[in-house]
Amino acid sequence: MSNTAKIRYEYLLEQIKLHDLAYYKFDNPTISDYEYDELYRELINIEKSHPDWILSDSPSQKVSGENNATFTAVEHLSPMLSLNNGLNSLDIESFDRRCKEGSNLTEIEYCCELKFDGLAISLLYENGFFVRAATRGDGLVGENVTNNVLTISSIPRELKTTNRPTRVEIRGEVFMSHQDFKDLNDRQERLGLKKFANPRNAAAGSLRQLDHHITAQRKLSFFAYGVGDIVPESKRPRTHMELLNQFEEMGFDICTEKAVVNSYIGLIDFYERIGRKRNLLPYDIDGVVYKVNDYKVQNKLGFLSRAPRFAIAHKFPPAEEITRVLAIELQVGRTGAITPVARLEPVIVGGVTVTNATLHNESEILRKDIRVTDQVIVRRAGDVIPEVLSVVMASRSISAELFRMPNLCPICHSQIIKLDGEVIARCSGGLFCPAQRKQAIMHFASRKAMNIEGLGEKLIEQMIDTHLINTPADLYRLGFKELMEFDRMDSKDKKLASNLLSAIENSKKTTLAKLIFSLGIRHVGETTAKDLAKRFKSLSALLEVNFETLIQVKDVGPVVANSILIFMSQSHNREVINQLISMGIDPLVDIVDDLTEHPLFGKTIVITGTLPTLSRDQAISLIEGSGGIVSGSISKKTNYLLAGDSAGSKLEKAISLTITILSESELLRMIESK
Repeated sequence: MSNTAKIRYEYLLEQIKLHDLAYYKFDNPTISDYEYDELYRELINIEKSHPDWILSDSPSQKVSGENNATFTAVEHLSPMLSLNNGLNSLDIESFDRRCKEGSNLTEIEYCCELKFDGLAISLLYENGFFVRAATRGDGLVGENVTNNVLTISSIPRELKTTNRPTRVEIRGEVFMSHQDFKDLNDRQERLGLKKFANPRNAAAGSLRQLDHHITAQRKLSFFAYGVGDIVPESKRPRTHMELLNQFEEMGFDICTEKAVVNSYIGLIDFYERIGRKRNLLPYDIDGVVYKVNDYKVQNKLGFLSRAPRFAIAHKFPPAEEITRVLAIELQVGRTGAITPVARLEPVIVGGVTVTNATLHNESEILRKDIRVTDQVIVRRAGDVIPEVLSVVMASRSISAELFRMPNLCPICHSQIIKLDGEVIARCSGGLFCPAQRKQAIMHFASRKAMNIEGLGEKLIEQMIDTHLINTPADLYRLGFKELMEFDRMDSKDKKLASNLLSAIENSKKTTLAKLIFSLGIRHVGETTAKDLAKRFKSLSALLEVNFETLIQVKDVGPVVANSILIFMSQSHNREVINQLISMGIDPLVDIVDDLTEHPLFGKTIVITGTLPTLSRDQAISLIEGSGGIVSGSISKKTNYLLAGDSAGSKLEKAISLTITILSESELLRMIESK
């Protein structure tokens, strides 16, 4: 049972991270808020039962979101955290009880506000003047979008109040009203451009434009609702409602739909009142937010790893309508995931015309028994991606046939597989399937894989679109002539082509572990790739392995072994691997000396700060090559902390636990001492 739970837990980790990437980085959510919340709740329940499984990069331990490398990184002066969600009255009753117990109060005053469906932004003001704007990002570091935010007329360049803090971070939401969204899509249609799916995507996409002149053409709005760092602290008001009133004095727009209540009943009354008028509001909301009003009580309640204890978002239920399933088609994601999609008779759900709905996977279709020609109840959970909730059985046709997942990928006709313990079916044509081509080559060329410097996402995309490359092996067939004829290159920049060809050639001088990792075999990360390299010594040998041999490798269980065997059994994958080998890319593993007597053998080392000469990857490679173990967090079991410049909390914790602190030079002496 524990093994099944662990497989499910790892699946949830992967899915939530992929959905975070789609939502926060690409402004293109792949599931509804409701579905996301359900996945997250399941993850939390598993972690409560198995706290030893929790790692620092779990979604429960950090704020969701990822920064776009195109924008300059900005470190927030105080973290921008997420809010935990309540989906029903019992969740809110529990929240009220926890706040009372945590503060030792019998009655608590709450400030109630709306939960806007836009993009969270932090605005920094110094001596009353606007300095910069940043997205939330991962909560600690966001993206600098100052030039784009300057185009929003409702954000003051100078605070109007004379009672100005020396420095203050104003937190709020950038959004697009219904009318401005309609005007934008009308304009997109006139210009023959793609229309935006909803106001949230339009607002997020507009704010992340590289050209702020484009942002200026799209009318964005801003509501202030919070404050981060404030200097001096005495400028912080006593309550949250007082803060909202101060925002108006400063020149910010604030939402007029707000209230102060002092009971659980008051919270529910506010929720129901806003729910009744939700469709009349000029902007999108997906719930309401409750915050303890008194800042002293907030401080007493404190924070969890990713959210405050003193606040919660109470989400609205999704809108629902009835329509008919016209067809069930398969979509192939960039990681090979096969997602069934229902093509529907057009129906208006929550003010939006719906023609498609996700069906998630074969198990979900069979569980709900969804068939072509069925009448179904469709909902827009979280107002984003529609889903089929259930079938209207009374209207089913006698000829409606049970759905079965096809055996072959609709794109490349490779075998569709589903490993034991997983619900997602996948195309097995990883190095070959056009739907996965871009992702496969990006991973192959990435820094931790073949490290082909200069081969970025845009260039790979253009090369694939023009059929210059189809598989990773095609990279090694590129010549100067082909690159110079390519759109990205021109006669004025021969150096770019030469540098790229040199990087491709230099990538042949790699380790077997990195080559194995670069293939993108499901469940084979860097550590497993190293173990496979040590065991089989060459890529050619790995092509001929069997199940019994694989499961003898360290940390390779049945799931990983089957994943490797399925990958290696596909003729197109073997063809690409053989092409790589024929080009001389099949490094042998050097025989490693016995490390048991090395001073670092079996020692756990944590790295923090910036080292003088070594990159983090180089330091990890040296430590592991000496038999050491690199960990991401400090504990009593840590033997050494390798500390560089700007070492932070890890250094303080190591000192408190009397853990030995190493400098880079001391580490190198230990490594060379064997």
